[in-house]
Amino acid sequence: MEPLPTDSSLTRLCEIVARLRAPDGCPWDREQTHASLRGALIEECYEVLDAIERADDSNLREELGDLLLHVVMHAQMARERAAFSFEEVAAEICAKMIRRHPHVFGDKLAGDSQEVLRQWEKIKRAEKGESSGIFDSLPASLPALLRAQNVQKKAGRNGLDWPDIEPVFEKMQEELAEVRQALADGNARAVEDEIGDILFTAVNLARKLDVDAETTLAAATNRFIKRFLAVEKELGDRKMEDTPPGELDAIWNRIKTS
Repeated sequence: MEPLPTDSSLTRLCEIVARLRAPDGCPWDREQTHASLRGALIEECYEVLDAIERADDSNLREELGDLLLHVVMHAQMARERAAFSFEEVAAEICAKMIRRHPHVFGDKLAGDSQEVLRQWEKIKRAEKGESSGIFDSLPASLPALLRAQNVQKKAGRNGLDWPDIEPVFEKMQEELAEVRQALADGNARAVEDEIGDILFTAVNLARKLDVDAETTLAAATNRFIKRFLAVEKELGDRKMEDTPPGELDAIWNRIKTS
């Protein structure tokens, strides 16, 4: 096993970012603010996820470096405002990890990962104050699917959950029936609400089966794109909209099973 890293590389990175942000540094870096880098930060997170999905260690190393650069950049901007430093960011997360793992660094016991998560939530709520809700730490800006998944996990760890998978299947059938009824009633608002309930229940089904809803949907979308392009290729110069539906279905099914 490789030895744990020293802080020399991190120190060097902090120095490089400070130099880029200096009055005689890089014009682009000097212009950046916490707000201006929001989109790029999200993009870097997705690039890390893409490297993980492809099991590409070389690219993962590179993308984690890009993500770390953003952490250091935000810390440097905060330091310039005399708000906090990178050292304080690192010190705070070190203290938090020790505090929230009393089964490792203290005398508490945790028999399995679920107990670890329940203990984490309990400690976290105590830190935030008794008035804090279990969902307060979930950003409203999370992608809807990911937010639904995290809401359900937190609710489950706090006692609100089905005991097994069967009630989730029943709930899915119930929600589908409610969509049909809303359509029959001509109630557009109800249709929208019920489709939302179907999506929420599908996320719950994934959670109960220990499947990550966000990455699973991404994979399904990628499969659809791949098959769609294969259908286009097989059609050649023919337009898809001019092809009989039955023929399209036959091509699609052949590609799907190939």
